[in-house]
Amino acid sequence: MRELRSKIVEALVSALPITAIVYVLVLTPLLDLNGTELITFTIGAVLLVLGIGMFNLGADLAMTPMGSSVGAGLSRQRKLWLLLAVCFVMGVLITVAEPDLQVLATQVSTVINGTALIWAVGIGVGSFLVVAVAKIVFRKSLSNILMLFYMLLFALALMLAEADKTDLLPMAFDSGGVTTGPITVPFIMALGVGISNVLSDQRSQENSFGLVALSSIGPVLAVLVLGMFSTNDLRYQVPDYTVSQDILGAFLHTAGHTAKEVGLALGMIVVFFLVCQVTFLRLPKRQIRKIAIGVAFTYLGLVLFLTGVNVGFMPVGFKLGQALAQAGKWVLIGFGLLIGVLVVLAEPAVHVLNKQVEDVTGGAVSRRAMIMGLCVGVGASIALSMVRIVYDFSLIYYIVPGYFLSLALSLFVPPVYTAIAFDSGGVASGPMTSGFILPLAIGACVAAQGADAVLRDAFGVVAMVAMTPLITIQLLGFRAIVSDRVKERVAMRRILDADDQQIIEFV
Repeated sequence: MRELRSKIVEALVSALPITAIVYVLVLTPLLDLNGTELITFTIGAVLLVLGIGMFNLGADLAMTPMGSSVGAGLSRQRKLWLLLAVCFVMGVLITVAEPDLQVLATQVSTVINGTALIWAVGIGVGSFLVVAVAKIVFRKSLSNILMLFYMLLFALALMLAEADKTDLLPMAFDSGGVTTGPITVPFIMALGVGISNVLSDQRSQENSFGLVALSSIGPVLAVLVLGMFSTNDLRYQVPDYTVSQDILGAFLHTAGHTAKEVGLALGMIVVFFLVCQVTFLRLPKRQIRKIAIGVAFTYLGLVLFLTGVNVGFMPVGFKLGQALAQAGKWVLIGFGLLIGVLVVLAEPAVHVLNKQVEDVTGGAVSRRAMIMGLCVGVGASIALSMVRIVYDFSLIYYIVPGYFLSLALSLFVPPVYTAIAFDSGGVASGPMTSGFILPLAIGACVAAQGADAVLRDAFGVVAMVAMTPLITIQLLGFRAIVSDRVKERVAMRRILDADDQQIIEFV
């Protein structure tokens, strides 16, 4: 109970700023929420705090130990085909059941067939999880692999432009951030740590990260390929964001639906883990009981969190976006910067990433440095997304220079920073981004440019949230290099000055 209380307090501190901002805006003429909307948002905020706290505890007790044990156990088998095959199947099944992907598929079904999208994205994640594991096994450079596949992404983007389907680009890049959700991220990251620990070498730190980064490429490729062959009309229907007058009924209905989706996703992982436990892991019963308790907390936490976001935060986000766009472009852009700094604090998987980064790097990359880098990056990304909504231009003007800069930085910083940075992009673009920021962008776009521009201008905000941490985290690494070199020169100068003084005294 003490650990749970501590996690809930941490979650309260994380979620309080964004909740407080909404309450403050309600007191101003800027945001007009009726009693039903305000009560729904308040209940959603409570569920969000409880959900984040339970999820974080569950990730510590279950998701991270499960992934680490499976990765280490498969690696000890010394059968490459088994390791790669299991990782492929695991990547497909977990992704197909990921709640965030189900939500995206439903929202874009008028553009791309939802079932085809889900399975194509699942195969994409599974395939690139195999690439990520092979990178660890064969000790290849993450930077080189990222450069290869992002060049392929840009080539496909140019082909879409020639086919006059550039409006699909924002949705395609958004899918990469949405797919790596709160269920898959802790498990995949821990899987990489487990494999790297068994196959450790001088680059074990770098190899502990990068699985999420590579897994995020698969969905983008899948959607780009589907888009090239899609014959559907590129029209996006804005979802109904109105708040139900039956508050209790709305929460219960969403909770029941979410419980099934989360149960399916977690069930995939649990069944897979039990098969590994029976065949080769054989962990002690005490550890299995601890993992079982952690799975229960993870399940309850995600159900509460996603229910609170979907019912309480999405409608408010949409209405807030409309109000900000009507208030003026600079109000919209400035608020985008502020809300981006705060929303990353409420992403469940961000806390998992920060803890693992600090543990693996032995404190060289602290939680504080990570969270500051992510806050700056996400704040800038949402502000830039609001600029794009206001001035109505293509996402490609952000994506291409941004990724070229990210890949260029990877040539100058330690490989571990590159791996952490590209993982951070997938982690930062979690359910709070798709459940609050994306509706906010859609509302702003509807008010500023009209519903017909939503697919072109509102989508892409998740992609921006996933991209900017790549730059900010690597800049932290670049600063660390410069700082170390300055300290070395200062120390060397002091040594030389001391030697000169000794020579003078001797003479």
